[in-house]
Amino acid sequence: MYSLLPKIVGALLNSIGILNSKLASRLALQVFSKPRKGKLTPDANSFLKTATNSTMYYTSFPIQVYNWKGPKETILLAHGWESNSNRWRKIAKKLTDKGYNVVALDAPAHGASGSPDFNALLYAEFIYVVCLKFKPTSVIGHSVGAMALVFSLHKYENKTIKKAILLGAPSNFKDILKRYTDMMGYSRLICSGIERQIERKFGQPTSHYSTAKFIENLKIEGLIIHDEKDKVIPYSDALEINTSFKNAIFISTKGLGHSLKGDYISGEIIKFLSH
Repeated sequence: MYSLLPKIVGALLNSIGILNSKLASRLALQVFSKPRKGKLTPDANSFLKTATNSTMYYTSFPIQVYNWKGPKETILLAHGWESNSNRWRKIAKKLTDKGYNVVALDAPAHGASGSPDFNALLYAEFIYVVCLKFKPTSVIGHSVGAMALVFSLHKYENKTIKKAILLGAPSNFKDILKRYTDMMGYSRLICSGIERQIERKFGQPTSHYSTAKFIENLKIEGLIIHDEKDKVIPYSDALEINTSFKNAIFISTKGLGHSLKGDYISGEIIKFLSH
């Protein structure tokens, strides 16, 4: 039944769209922008309490920040969609064991951070606020968190960041939106309406927001890791980003899926950070 839910919602909004396309498009964008709220497990809460917790702000939105302190340089971690800072629990421990100062933040509308909805541009602002305080030398992002990192680095000059690690990163926002509208089965009328809303709100068409395009002129070292059978973000996205990221190492995995967790990934990350 759960697998049929997107098509049911899509059919309902298509029906509304026949009478009021603006309303239907607005509702469709709201569905796209609202992550499901998951409860933290007792183990997750225990792990997050091992960090120094603090709250920062972007405008009126609270940003939940976790800091596992270490004497070496700072590494910033940005999780992906419908996740939170607990996703970093294993790699965070490995990094702190190596002496790194590790900082993670919860994305807008995720974990303990604020905002009624999520978008990668707002996430990029959250990241910028945290970077201003902690001055990381390296950043690690998973999925849309990797996209938001690149958006933030593209918009704001950051002289402290020397390395970026992108795990399962999407290349183009337009493609993310298309996968959503295809999954929901929206009509062309609603799809066009969503595109217009985004352009009005952010000042650019969806085609403008591209990890591959924004990363072209960044003068930092990169590590791109992507699984060949990633069912969430196509492998072709990684190939496109790799073509644009001039000073990057590309690692292709098999069987790790979109999550890209485990000792192998941790080992490659630490190797890249230490060279």
